[in-house]
Amino acid sequence: MPLSVGRPSLPARVSTSSVSSRQQLSEVVDDVGAGERLRGILGKGVEVRRDVQTLKELRMLIQQDGLPIESDDGMNTHRPYVWSILLGVPPTAWETYASLISLGQSPSYSKIRQDTFRTLPTDPLFKRRVQESSLIRLLNAFDWTQRNEREEAGGKGDEVGYVQGMNVLAAPFLYMAKSETQAFALYSRFITHCCPAYVKPSLEGVHRGLRLLDICLSLIDPELSSYLRSKDLTAKIYGFASVLTLSASTPPLPEVLILWDFLLARGVHLNILCIIAQLVLIRNELLSSPSPGTLLRSFPPLQARKLIGLCFGFLHNFIRHEKELYRMLAMHTYDEEVGKEIDGLDAERWRPMAGK
Repeated sequence: MPLSVGRPSLPARVSTSSVSSRQQLSEVVDDVGAGERLRGILGKGVEVRRDVQTLKELRMLIQQDGLPIESDDGMNTHRPYVWSILLGVPPTAWETYASLISLGQSPSYSKIRQDTFRTLPTDPLFKRRVQESSLIRLLNAFDWTQRNEREEAGGKGDEVGYVQGMNVLAAPFLYMAKSETQAFALYSRFITHCCPAYVKPSLEGVHRGLRLLDICLSLIDPELSSYLRSKDLTAKIYGFASVLTLSASTPPLPEVLILWDFLLARGVHLNILCIIAQLVLIRNELLSSPSPGTLLRSFPPLQARKLIGLCFGFLHNFIRHEKELYRMLAMHTYDEEVGKEIDGLDAERWRPMAGK
């Protein structure tokens, strides 16, 4: 059934009494305008999933304006529906999820339990909204799904099982979804179609992402890249968690949701460029510090819209100057053949874009 289209109220995060400048008022008006456009797109109902032009409009809205923020916890009532459209996930029956839960503890259950209590431990919004038991059930059910599919395929295909980081990747889905069943359906599609290489037992996709991060940084900001390398700071040292979790490990969670709106709309591979954007935002501090590793022990709080803006600047240059490298970047999260190409890359082959 199509969603009703009506004029949205002012976002809860901004009260009319707090609007003290033209810039703040402009932001409120922009949010209202974006909300109206979003309702207009979603008002087309199931046709949104089928119509290429409408999907393009939705992706463009997310890219340019983002989903309007309706409360201090970063929520947007339409986000679960938007993510289901972007991921191509139809409504999932509770019975499907319940049947997996009824199977009991999966072979990965003990590993799951070792990680779930450590999921976003310092984020009060996540802890208040998501119970650990929900996270355990979702990850356990997904593990059963993967094992059942492999068994049905006669044991063929990659080895499956819970790996490091899958708990954090599940966190945004449980936080924003309308139900645990919906979160499970979205998470399952996300893992199996967007970033399957990131959850292989040896984390091949993650390590390839780190290699690409080093190469891309050397092209985008050769001075910063050279300085970090002089301090023995490669992406494996400072970027592992951000690549592994698609930046979901960096608070605050409401900003993660905004960033993931963008990644789901334009491709999760762009997280690599967003990590570089995080470095660029603090490049002066890094270059002036005799011990930049201290600053990089944890990234500063996410500023999603700034990262997205910088990311598009980088993206324009990559598409213009480094099409072959960008092809590998775009496919490294899911394509094994491209992964093998990345394994054989000669980092010295590329030169800074500024020199082109």
